[in-house]
Formats: sequence, structure tokens, C-alpha cells
Amino acid sequence: MKKILLVLAVLASMQAFDAQAQPKSAAAAKSAVEKAEAATVNPKQNTKTATWIKYGQSLLDAYSFPSGNAWVGMGRAEYDLVSNGVKPTSEETVVLNGAQYTKATYADKVLYFNANNQLEVIDVTSPVVDNALGLSLDAYKKAQELDPKGSKTKDISNGIQDIATKYSEEAYSKYTLGDYSAASSLFEKAAEASATAPLNVLDTNSVYNAAYTAWAAGENDRAVKFFNECLSFGYAGSDGDVYAKLADIASKGGDQEASKNYLEEGFTKYPQSQGILVGLINYYISSGEETSRLFELLDVAKQNEPNNASLYYVEGNIRAQLGQGDEAVAAYRKCTEIDPSYEFGFIGEGIYWYNKAIELQDKAAEEPDDAKYTALMGEFEAALKACIEPFEKGFEATKDAEVKVGVAEYLRNACFRFRTQDPEMQAKYDKYNAAASQQ
Repeated sequence: MKKILLVLAVLASMQAFDAQAQPKSAAAAKSAVEKAEAATVNPKQNTKTATWIKYGQSLLDAYSFPSGNAWVGMGRAEYDLVSNGVKPTSEETVVLNGAQYTKATYADKVLYFNANNQLEVIDVTSPVVDNALGLSLDAYKKAQELDPKGSKTKDISNGIQDIATKYSEEAYSKYTLGDYSAASSLFEKAAEASATAPLNVLDTNSVYNAAYTAWAAGENDRAVKFFNECLSFGYAGSDGDVYAKLADIASKGGDQEASKNYLEEGFTKYPQSQGILVGLINYYISSGEETSRLFELLDVAKQNEPNNASLYYVEGNIRAQLGQGDEAVAAYRKCTEIDPSYEFGFIGEGIYWYNKAIELQDKAAEEPDDAKYTALMGEFEAALKACIEPFEKGFEATKDAEVKVGVAEYLRNACFRFRTQDPEMQAKYDKYNAAASQQ
């Protein structure tokens, strides 16, 4: 689930299913809950810690029962093998978040297998007990109250951790299914469960995900609440994404000043963040305010970290966006001078020249004058050739396989233009065409 911007990931719970520990049927699971619940209202038993632990566990078993032998990450063939011959009532191909899945519908659940035939989503449609996780958490809280000496702390903590994990798993499923509002609520419950005594774990990931999915659902007040909660305990997401999201919400609400303040604060802490950078550039361009403020912020960051090559990469991006081509190239080259192993300085310059070539090509296509057309095409080829060297250096410098493939695609496209003019360009084209195909 890379579409969720390095923040949300598919939660693969690779725990083997313990068939002997599970109820044999939905009726048996419900009966176990009812029996355990009866003990909680029995005056002779409801003051015992063990009574409430057992009730909490019976609810967890009931919650898990519809999933059966299925677990996220297992293969389709493996599931078919352990499903005791139960066949889906229907099966179809669907697209979720731009990815293709096989949707298999059963009496009490719907399973979604990804393109690799791995189970990615378990959507229970007929729970044994409604709100089983919430009731289970309440049971473990009661068990904690009845255990002042802490003799059952480990058992209670394990139960609560299981609840938090199941809330989180269900939240990821809802996110994949596109129900962002439900996902946000479930992530919130996962965070609340983790924070419950005696577990007492601050789950920053779930709090952030509750905010992010609320933002995706357009529930801005709720998103602001959780994003601010993230900042209160010093968590700003990947590259300060919390600041970018808060700025986006403020902007949509018409408070441009607040939006700018979020972006500027985020930029001083995370100058390499592309989300914050793009937000700042867009703000200063659309507002008509003096863009020199961008460079003032960047200069402060450089003073704090004079040998941080990424700051010059950021400067190159800003200047390229503002149409300051020569200054952009100079900044990218300063970046690689400071740290030749930092591939993005090379890649930044390559992208600058590549985009300039595309711009010149488009301009030439609209030029009716033959002489001017020829001149523009000459400039186009010069810019396209200029991108090859920095891209090649970036290709060699990067250790990231995905980045390498991306750079190879640029190089393949650039070298294609010149492959018939020069045997060396043909060799380059063959090399990068092969590299770009390794996806």
C-alpha cells in the first residue's frame, strides 16, 4: 500500500492459527462468551481477576472466530488447503485504491487476495458478538482494577495488546476498502487500547493514522485533533508530514496565515520535506508575497547544518519551481560537491534539464516559423543531452532499487532520441532500457 505516502503499510500478521485454542463453531464461541459473562454477574466470582480475564479472552476468541484459519499474508492456495473445503459463495475481480484484488465472499466474511494471491484484507460481515473488542477491553480494565498487587499484569497486558493489534488490523482493512472514516475510528481505538493500563504504550503510529484517515475522509476537525496530539508528544510523521497536513486543512478552511505558519514551522524542522516545500512554494506564488522568505528560511537551515547536502537539493527544487534555471543548476551542483554520494543532487539536475527539454519540445511543436522551429529543436536536443550525465551519476550513486529504476526510465527516454546518431548512445539506451524494465 505504497499509496499511503510512506505512512500506512499493509499490516501482515504472520501468526500461525492455533486451531485447538479456538471454538469449534460460532454457536460454541457465543456460548463461551455467555458462560463467561454469567460469571461476571455472579457475586461469588465477579470479584476475581481471573473471571474478567476469562471473559475478555472469550470475547477475543469470538471476535476472531469468523476469520477462521485465515491470516493476513497467507497465500490463496494455503487458505484453500486449510479452509476445510468451504467454498466462497461468489468470487470476482475488484479494484481497490488502484490495485486489483480477487474478492471471495463467504457466509460470514469477505476475503481480498492481492495480485500476488496473498490475503490482504479480511472483512468480517457476520460477527459472533457485536463490539467484541470494546467489551473485551472493558473486561481487561476490570481485571486490572481487581489486581492491585499486579500478579496478573502480564496476562492483562497481553490481552490488551491483542485488542490493540486487532483494532489496528481492522483499521488497515477499512482503509484498503476505502472506508477512511471507519478506519480513523478504529485507529483511534487501537491507540486508546495501547494506552490502557497496565500496557501503557504510546502508539504514535495509530494516532497519526487516525489523523491521516480522518483527513482523507474530509473530517478536518477530527484530523486536526489527532495531528495536534501527534505534535504534543513530538511526532511529526514522515518528514514533518503533520505540518503539511495541518497547513492543508487550514488552507481549505480559508485561514491562509495559519497555513503559512504551519508550513514555515515545519520547514525549519524538516527542510527536506517535499510536502512542506511544495506547500510553501505554492503559498508564496499564489499569495504574491515576496518569495525571498523561502530563501531566508533555507539560509537559517544552512547555518545550522552547513554540510547538509540535501539543503542545496531543496534550494535547487525551489529555484527550478520559480523558473530560476541557472541558480537551480548551481544549487544542485553545490549539493553534489558537498556530498557526491547523495544521488538526489545529480537526479535533481537531470530532472531540471529533462523538464526543460520537454518544455522546449512542446514550444517547438506550436511554432509555425521553420527557422524558429529549427532553433527550438536545437535547444531541445541540447537540454536533453545535458540531462544524461547527471542522471548517469545519480544512477551509479543510488543504492535504492526503485530510484535506480526511475532514473533508468529517464535515461532510456533521453538516449532513445540519439541512439541512431551515435553507437555510444545506442549502448546507453540498451543498458538503461534493460534497467528500467526490472520493475
